[in-house]
Amino acid sequence: MSHSVVITRTTTTTTSTSHLVLNTGYLRTTPGLLKLAQLIIGAVNVGLVAYYIRRYSTSGLPASAEFFFLLMAVAFLIGTFCLLASCLVSLSTGGIISKTIYELVYHTIAFLLYLIASIMLLVDVTNGRYYHTLKDAYMAAAILGMIVSALYLFSALLAQRSYRGI
Repeated sequence: MSHSVVITRTTTTTTSTSHLVLNTGYLRTTPGLLKLAQLIIGAVNVGLVAYYIRRYSTSGLPASAEFFFLLMAVAFLIGTFCLLASCLVSLSTGGIISKTIYELVYHTIAFLLYLIASIMLLVDVTNGRYYHTLKDAYMAAAILGMIVSALYLFSALLAQRSYRGI
């Protein structure tokens, strides 16, 4: 009894040139667009509050609401930048990291803390704690903070669906 055997040979060639491949297709996805919007609005928040917190502080020390808001804005700006950068420079990271629980936990915590910081700043602004120049700037920052926290909530919901495989 004779058998017929087929052998397939695959050759993989790699070169040692170092070049950076950008996964720009990630920016066309909903999670990619959300991260980009969170990054841009977060940078505006950091710039707004950081500019006014140093120039118009009455006691030399920032109030707790503006300092907490700035702290949350900077923390999540850095975290979102790292997430977006890792998804852009790797072809597989965007697909892999969305399957882990990290994105769900990160976006949920970002939503909660950004929302709390925005509400605290909004309460200080509406209570008349700041004079006109600061009031307008901090009101804009608080509203942008609410918008970016809604974006983080939407990202958390997408991450939860992706994590569960729905």
